Amino acid sequence: MRWRLALACACAFAATGATRAADEPPPTKYEIPFRLTDTKHVLVRAKINGKGPFNLIMDTGAPAVFITKAVAKKANAELDSKGWTNFDTFELEGGLKVGKPRGRVEDLFQLDGMNGLGIAGVELHGVIGYNVLAKYRIQYDFTADKLVMEEIPGFEPPALVPLGTKGGGDLQAMGPLMKTLAALMGIKPNFETVPRGFTGVLSEEDGVTVKSVFAGSPAEKAGLKPGDRIISVKDTDVSDSQELLAALAKAAVGAKIPLTIKRGNTMKTLQLELGRGL
Repeated sequence: MRWRLALACACAFAATGATRAADEPPPTKYEIPFRLTDTKHVLVRAKINGKGPFNLIMDTGAPAVFITKAVAKKANAELDSKGWTNFDTFELEGGLKVGKPRGRVEDLFQLDGMNGLGIAGVELHGVIGYNVLAKYRIQYDFTADKLVMEEIPGFEPPALVPLGTKGGGDLQAMGPLMKTLAALMGIKPNFETVPRGFTGVLSEEDGVTVKSVFAGSPAEKAGLKPGDRIISVKDTDVSDSQELLAALAKAAVGAKIPLTIKRGNTMKTLQLELGRGL
């Protein structure tokens, strides 16, 4: 009799646990636009304290978020005596808002050198490191233009190990040295390439039916709605997401692009003006 009662209680507890798990909302996923720099670093755009967007490299090898002194000044980031700051807001393009992460303000010699020589093809403003990236499951697909970040409920990365300054002087001197070499060699970094235009549309992986439209985005302003099927961009027909991506790849910020869409049984032409995203 006792074992039957114990078994019944165990089954009841298991059923209760399953019900609670089923009631929990699934982790939130975000689709984050990204690009590879000429040096093959994963670059995303972010707003810091409402300012930006800034070009940040995703790097799990960095212990924290690092931003340059110039970016810290633009973002009105208040530093403590050791060069650390707590961001008021930190938002990645794609809608991911990170809750007040701690960051380091420092002109890293790696970024200083790449910017001095212009080898990344875009000006770099900082690095997103472990203290933020560890909070998410991240899915990379280098054939796509977005990566997927999924929140890990209840996980908080271990506290940061204090960064010392001993032994780093020689390395930090490399940034200004590379800038000087670039000047002596006549190398001028070219950062005139404008960022990829932002539409504010998420399309289905199979086909070009609009899945959702970001609020306040150029797509919403143009009149695109979920369920619309994009037929052509300019005068180029598109039949899948890769063709749509190729048609928009060279379109810069501010470009005005006519889209032919099908809404129900009606064909429409909309004027899309690309924005800067964040």
